Amino acid sequence: MIMDFLRNNKVAAAVLTFLRVYIGWQWLTAGWGKITGEPFDASGYLNGVVANESVQATYPTYHAFIENFALPNAGIFSFMVAWGEFLVGLGLILGVLTTAAIFFGVVMNFAFMFAGTISSNPWLVLLSIFILAAGHNAGKFGGDYWVVPYLRSKVFKNKQADSVTKAA
Repeated sequence: MIMDFLRNNKVAAAVLTFLRVYIGWQWLTAGWGKITGEPFDASGYLNGVVANESVQATYPTYHAFIENFALPNAGIFSFMVAWGEFLVGLGLILGVLTTAAIFFGVVMNFAFMFAGTISSNPWLVLLSIFILAAGHNAGKFGGDYWVVPYLRSKVFKNKQADSVTKAA
């Protein structure tokens, strides 16, 4: 019943639009500040994660990933974080590829939480769950209204033709 409401109801789509824009604004402004402000360097943050004994004890695999892969490639990670935050926010505000944008936002939120940063991350994850559960309905009043049907017609056009051929 709740899933049907989230996935199909126009009132839910309207509420999800406000929620989507709020979360998108949080991501967009965080990314934009990193892109346009002082040159963003994640190495200080990554060094802090490596030095955090709680992260090492609780998430040893994540700690090893940060220490052995992310930190040596801090320049790439700085670029990915800044532009990732910005693009997630832009996708959510415009309602284009909403489900993908919110998924990558949740992935970044969890990465920050695994690193020991609390901030607004749990709150954003909690709100994001509703958008993920709503799927396409979360972008109904946004660019997904046009983008998703177009992509479905282009990506799945051969599958549709195959299913018609098999049915005949």
